[in-house]
Amino acid sequence: MKKSLLALVVVGMLFTSCIKDHVGHAGDDEYVDVSQLTFSKIGGFSNGTGEEGFAEISAYDPESKKLFIVNPVEDEVSVWDISVPGTPLTLSPIPLTGTPNSVDVHDGVLAVAVENTNKQMDGSVQTYDTATQTLINTYNVGALPDMVTFSPNGKYIVSANEGEPNDDYTVDPEGSVSVIEVDGNEINTLYFTAFTEASVGNGFRVFGPNANFAQDVEPEYIAVSEDSKYAYVSLQENNGMAVVDLKSMTISSVFGLGVKDYSQPSNKIDASDRDDMAGNFQNWPVSGLYMPDAIAYTELNGTAYIISANEGDSRDYDGYSEEERVKDVILDPSVFPNAADLQMDENLGRLKITTANGDTDGDGDFDEIYAYGGRSFSIWSTSGDLIYDSADGIGKKTLEVNPAYFNADEGEADGRSDDKGAEPESVVTLKVGNATLLFVGLERSGGVLVYDISNPNSPEYVTWLFDEVDVAPEGLLAISKTDSPTGEHLLIITNEVSNTVAIYEIK
Repeated sequence: MKKSLLALVVVGMLFTSCIKDHVGHAGDDEYVDVSQLTFSKIGGFSNGTGEEGFAEISAYDPESKKLFIVNPVEDEVSVWDISVPGTPLTLSPIPLTGTPNSVDVHDGVLAVAVENTNKQMDGSVQTYDTATQTLINTYNVGALPDMVTFSPNGKYIVSANEGEPNDDYTVDPEGSVSVIEVDGNEINTLYFTAFTEASVGNGFRVFGPNANFAQDVEPEYIAVSEDSKYAYVSLQENNGMAVVDLKSMTISSVFGLGVKDYSQPSNKIDASDRDDMAGNFQNWPVSGLYMPDAIAYTELNGTAYIISANEGDSRDYDGYSEEERVKDVILDPSVFPNAADLQMDENLGRLKITTANGDTDGDGDFDEIYAYGGRSFSIWSTSGDLIYDSADGIGKKTLEVNPAYFNADEGEADGRSDDKGAEPESVVTLKVGNATLLFVGLERSGGVLVYDISNPNSPEYVTWLFDEVDVAPEGLLAISKTDSPTGEHLLIITNEVSNTVAIYEIK
């Protein structure tokens, strides 16, 4: 009897221990009640004292516990020790010749995208030892490398070379994607000469003055598949994406993203900053060009997806500008018989639109109205099919939670309603147990919206991470608990206007 009782007690203790271990440590497949997660700001610091631009994109090295921050104002990569996130320590920076635009880290190596002092000339990707901060290698890439990332297996470094024109629009280099094979120090810079606007279609735009397809394409951001076989590239101004086959070193496809119909009931927008009403949501005869900035790759239930922050962006140079307001163009009276009413400031008059699209018959008036950005995040298949769009959810949620910062312009509510709204700028995902979280940075409203996207067809809002001292999030960095200095998941937000870096812990 005593031995049997003892055995039962031991089994019970082991069972209890297993339960405690299961509850206390979120494994890859463990059930997590997302509603019970906490998001706490455990650290923050300023990376510069000027007006703005001292803190843009960041990368973290789990070996040295260093955070590397793009600092284009001082042409350096700022370095911080965040082994204790509550009391980060500034370290010696990495000085550069040229302006840094992006950073990434893999296995003790830092990659930095550096633009040429002449932005229309080829730039470089430089690699550094994260421990010693000494230069390892310099790779020549295309014009204006704007984003750089390692493939998950570390075999490749991929850069999106935007190839922007000069202000006079007299020099327009070709956009490109450079793929560096790290082991062999081989550089493959891929161009878009095999494609045409007609062959791509679905709202893909080629419109720069005297520019061919290859010149007009401007790669913005890259997301690499988990198996390191494909790189997905957002082409923001063009309203499209490209797919790079990393095995064959070719651009395998380019696709347009179509448009968003703001006349549909779920796609209401506040289109004016002069209507004396923050959150004046209405349907309008306007199409929104998605024009994603940051994108992220994720796999949900065995299926691959691309998630985009549909910020929108226009070309506005001394030599050419596509920007105009609805009130300053001629609307086709047969399409818009109520044009005079639409063009009032409190209606559509203030809305910024493109003049590169909309005059479908070439007679000088506009038959369609196209605005910049989707004011949303979207989930796409890897071939460009729209799986989910947050519709008017970002605008309505920010108005509900913090109306003082709805479509804010430097803290003034409603100030960006006539432009691109909250301007979703950045996206990153984080696996927490069996759940996948999506973080969406809002450049204008500020802060980061958090969603549970475990079901890609029906994401659920979780919370809004917001601190008024942090203005204009530019970069988001998610750190898993296995790499985190605290042993818990972290989110690091770099804020371009306030020059601040915010560190949030997720439990």
